Order: sequence, then C-alpha cells, then structure tokens
Amino acid sequence: MNRRRTYALALAATALVTGTAAVTDPAPTATARTVPSATVTPTPTPTPTATQSDGTLQILTYRGYAEYGGVSTKVNWVGNFEKETGCRIARLDTVQTAEEMATRVTQRPYDVITAGPVLAAGLIAAKQVQPIDPAKVSDYKDLTERFRDMTTVSGKAYGVPYLWAYHEFVYDSAKVRGGGLEQVFASDRAALRDTPLTIAEAALAEGSAKEPYELSEAELGKAMALLERNKDRAYWKNPVELVRGFATGALDYAQVTPYYRMLLQQTGKPVKAVSTPRTTGWVDSWMLGANVPDTTCAYRWLNWVTAAGAQRDAAAWVGMAPANPKACKGRARAMCEAYGVGDAKRFDRVVFAARPPGDCRAEDGECPDYSVWAERWAALLK
Repeated sequence: MNRRRTYALALAATALVTGTAAVTDPAPTATARTVPSATVTPTPTPTPTATQSDGTLQILTYRGYAEYGGVSTKVNWVGNFEKETGCRIARLDTVQTAEEMATRVTQRPYDVITAGPVLAAGLIAAKQVQPIDPAKVSDYKDLTERFRDMTTVSGKAYGVPYLWAYHEFVYDSAKVRGGGLEQVFASDRAALRDTPLTIAEAALAEGSAKEPYELSEAELGKAMALLERNKDRAYWKNPVELVRGFATGALDYAQVTPYYRMLLQQTGKPVKAVSTPRTTGWVDSWMLGANVPDTTCAYRWLNWVTAAGAQRDAAAWVGMAPANPKACKGRARAMCEAYGVGDAKRFDRVVFAARPPGDCRAEDGECPDYSVWAERWAALLK
C-alpha cells in the first residue's frame, strides 16, 4: 500500500472515531455514528413520571439524528426548530448504540425517542411509548408506505419513520478474485456486524429460509451452523474497525452499509460489493413517549423531522437514506443514490429487520423468539 493511500485511510479512521467528514458534505464537521445494532430490548419497568408540559421537549436519539450544528449552521435543525415553533429543547440526550438506548429509556422519561425495529417492539410491549395520530403529522403520507406499515401495530401507528439503511458485503478486489457469500462466510479475514440480527443475514446466505426474521428452530440451527464454521471471524460494533482492518490488510471481506463502502472507496481502497439476491436492512423511527401530559411540542417535533428539509440534513449528516423521498435533493442526493431511493428493484430486495416474534410458525416448527437469538449469538462470541 502506498504512503498516500495509507494516509487517506488513516484520515477516514480518524473521521469515524471523531464523528467527522460525512461523504456527502466533507466541509463541515459531520457525524458518522456507529450504526445502531438494535440488539437490546428494554426491560419492562413501571411507567415513569410524566415529562414536562411547559413548552419544552426532552429528546433521546442517536448521535447525529438531531444536531445544533456547532460550527456548521447547515445542520442546525434543532436550533431552527426552536426558532420556528416556539418550543424549547430542554434536554437532548444522544447515544451511539442500541444497547445504550435501551438502558437510557429505562432511566428517565422522554417526550420523543428514536428506535430501531427490535427496540421499538420492546418499547411498545413495555408501554413506554404511545400510539401516534398520523393526522397530526402533516407530511406523514409523504413517508414511504412500506416504512409506515412497518411501524403500525394492530392498526395503530407507533412510529414516524426517519432514516433507513441496508447491508452489503464488500471485498478487497486487489487481494481476492471475485466475491461471493460462500467466500465471505468461509474466510477468517472477514468482519460481520456484532448483533444477533446478523443471524438473519446468515439465514439468507444459507438459503433455505424464506423469512430470515421468522426462523424455525431448524432454520435457526442452519444459520448458526454457517456462522460457527469459522471461529476466527471478526465481529464489529464501531465502523472504525472496518477502516482499520482494510487499511492494515487484516480484512478481505466485511459486512457494511453503502455509506461505509463509499468511504473506503473515496480513500482509494478498491473494495467492491458482493452481488446478492436479497439483503437485510433496518428503519429507525421517532416514537412518542408514554403519558406525555401535553403533546403539542412533541407533535411539532414529529412534524419537523418528517419534513423533507430535516430528513435531507439528517441523511447527509449520518450516511443513511431518508424515509421521505422528497428529501432526495441537494446534500442528500448522494445518499439517496447510494441506497437506491426510488429504485423499486433495489428496494424490493431488502428484507427489513423485525423483532423475531416467537409467535410465528415456520414450515417445520415454531419460531424461537428474539431472546433465543440473543442467547445463541452470545454463545457464538464466547
């Protein structure tokens, strides 16, 4: 590897560690957060004391999802929200992983919370969130219908879809010839996401399961057998590990999102995506906390983050795709192109994550629930 490329990769690694240099807007200080793994379900707790009702909001979200902007005024959508709505953000707590998120939601009440599919299901079950009235969210119908359906339970909307992404497998084309799923799962120089939901990706690779998030015991066993074939495989939580792995030559393959593939390619690393018929993805949504005494400002926030402008800023800032296709202009255009927003064929091949239910029945038996997936995953990593 030449000196210039090594330096570029080092810069990319630094960017991921410090949260800077988003691909779509390299000039300001942009956040490149760790992708939430959505692996933890909050433990049901007594309903917390209601939040404030004095025109203020208390928000819990992922880093980069709601920003004051700091030195960059381009992404100061929180400050602009306060100016335009008259509501004040009294508390803005940010986390980097779903594990942190699941812990925070049990510690204090929040007016609005961001959650991925597994965590959202846990919040609903624990009654820590309440249904949302779509009629009060002006741009709700602009959100992709598939995402709206995913956040609807028993006919009630529990989330406002915000950002989404999907996975792909990449390989270093300078070191390996071609790339296929069999090679990815066979190699000890590969890195997969450290989350039980990666089992669904293994189920797709194994090929016998029709619904990767509704696996029978036998199908789960086949997916785990594929993962267990290689004890030396790496598992990552922080994407800086990916950059470091390719920079040092320790990795030949990795499970990434298109954003991180683009980041590696922009540093000069010749990574290419493996062609697969289906892949897994996820959607993060805003949810309304339980027992909020006055939802006026909460709904103003939900309206704000549903609009194209805010979703455009967020998508460009964190390297994901907006749930509102009208946001695919300007700064967010590159992310929309990377994820194929508007491309029905690419969109249809994504199997979006859901909490393994445990109450489904596959062709050859009942489905183990998410707790079983988590147990099997923990055993794999020992």
